[in-house]
Amino acid sequence: MPSVQSNGITIAYDDEGSGAPLVLLHGHPFDRSMWRPQTTHFSAAGMRVIAPDLRGYGGSSAVPGKTPLATFARDLAALLDRLGIERFVLGGLSMGGQIVMECYRQFPERIRALLLADTFAATDSDEGRALRLRTAERLLTEGMAGYAHEALPKMIAPAHVTALPEVAAHVLGMMKNASPEGAAAALRGRAERPDYTGLLPRITVPTLVVVGTEDEFTPVADARLIHEAVPGSRLTLVQGAGHMPNLERPEEFNAALAAFLDTLPSEAGDGDGRPSR
Repeated sequence: MPSVQSNGITIAYDDEGSGAPLVLLHGHPFDRSMWRPQTTHFSAAGMRVIAPDLRGYGGSSAVPGKTPLATFARDLAALLDRLGIERFVLGGLSMGGQIVMECYRQFPERIRALLLADTFAATDSDEGRALRLRTAERLLTEGMAGYAHEALPKMIAPAHVTALPEVAAHVLGMMKNASPEGAAAALRGRAERPDYTGLLPRITVPTLVVVGTEDEFTPVADARLIHEAVPGSRLTLVQGAGHMPNLERPEEFNAALAAFLDTLPSEAGDGDGRPSR
């Protein structure tokens, strides 16, 4: 498992294939393995796919306290600097999608195109903010197992808990294995995140918005708001999928992303950022 030391922490990541870079950011409380169907597919299709474990998750360092989205974005920029990647396509799901928006706020000149999957741009309501903070305290007190079992039929479509047992086991395992300290820190940071709705009309790169039709956390209406606000964006609805269409319906998800990537103009010197040999 490759990793780098940056910003005072260890960042673990997958880096597969060669070609134009595609960077994928996981959601909460998952890890980079949620992107395995995409890492496998797109690295075989001629892209360099980088999927990091975010600070506090997977093989990356768990830092207690509070992790703002701006910190996740700085971690990513530092990782890509270490890997020699300047320009890239950036995608994220749920919390990962919100980090994508923060990255675009911080360094839009580095981003070639965006994938925003099952995410939403607005800040939390007072009720939503309070729930995140209560959940953070619960995770620290009780651990991840109880939360994971409760959240599973919302993370994936309820019917998929039994219909897709391997997917259900993977999603449940990621949640149960997450660090309570890292997950709680991220929840606290997200509770204070900025409202990105004003950023959306200023996005000038090609953007694909994807959402599962059965998503309870970020329903289709949230995706439509992003799609309508981002000039020229595409919207793909993945039928029958919940909050994780990339795992529940990987063929449909990959097809939508591949079709989108095929529309991107090539860039001078387009490559994977690896040093020449």
